[in-house]
Amino acid sequence: MSATLNPRVERLEGAGQAPAAVGESPVWRAAEQALYWVDIPARKIVRLRVESGERSEWLLPEQVACIAFDRHGTVLAGCDTGLFAITLSEAAQGGSGEPLAASMRKLAAPEFAAEGMRFNDGRCDRQGRFWSGTMVQNMAAANPAGALYRFDAQCVLSAPVVDALITQNGLGWSPDGTTMYLSDSHPLRRLIWAFDYDIESGEPRNRRVFADLHHHAGRPDGAAVDADGCYWICANDAGLLLRFTPQGKLDRQVPVPPTKPAMCAFGGRDLDTLFVTSIRPGAGASEHDGHLFALRPGVTGLLEPEFAGVL
Repeated sequence: MSATLNPRVERLEGAGQAPAAVGESPVWRAAEQALYWVDIPARKIVRLRVESGERSEWLLPEQVACIAFDRHGTVLAGCDTGLFAITLSEAAQGGSGEPLAASMRKLAAPEFAAEGMRFNDGRCDRQGRFWSGTMVQNMAAANPAGALYRFDAQCVLSAPVVDALITQNGLGWSPDGTTMYLSDSHPLRRLIWAFDYDIESGEPRNRRVFADLHHHAGRPDGAAVDADGCYWICANDAGLLLRFTPQGKLDRQVPVPPTKPAMCAFGGRDLDTLFVTSIRPGAGASEHDGHLFALRPGVTGLLEPEFAGVL
């Protein structure tokens, strides 16, 4: 039996009054004590300095779906046409109130298997390799043309490591890095897999079903791993966060205001706050959908690894 927890869930007004269409990829940057995230169709990277409430945003020339940082603060991003190094300026592009300036440099691109594809979920493993997957943007097509790629510290993009994905999501690693998690959030899949992960080579092996959300509520979207090694997944369409133990047992569920929580990330000074981005559906949206939320789930997280290479 899983326990339903009801911690106070706060909508962060400093994140902005306008909801995101698809709020994704929250990343806590401890060096700035700030949370970054993206709004995919709006082509934005957003930053919130949580304690001061200061909000900044950068508008990009193409959609950005996932981000990580290197040690110099350069962003490594999965976008429409490939992986990019993005330098975020503190200077506005135009007058007051305009988005801040950003410069993009393409690093690598796969050979997309179908039309209308882009990168989706992505993050670094514990050794600083960047992983991200691709998807066909038209989810109604249910096209399993997506694949998962590894971008190593030498800035080399791998061949597909996992293929036949419809909507790649849910990347995460155990605290010691030896287990990798991956989900497919498409309604026809709703699966989370675990792999044995070779931390030296960056090769995942022994793929097995970790959790089948056909037996639970929602679809498995973005994820975070806590310091106890438990895997938190956003149950999209169900308004829930689900926590699975390393053995794949659901032990906690937390209701959240948005119907479509998209991805979660630990942050705050003590890494005891769980930030949750969300999606605003095209029809039937509630006042909460598309906003950023924060809660204290009673456990702590892990620092988000930085990319190990030089961008």
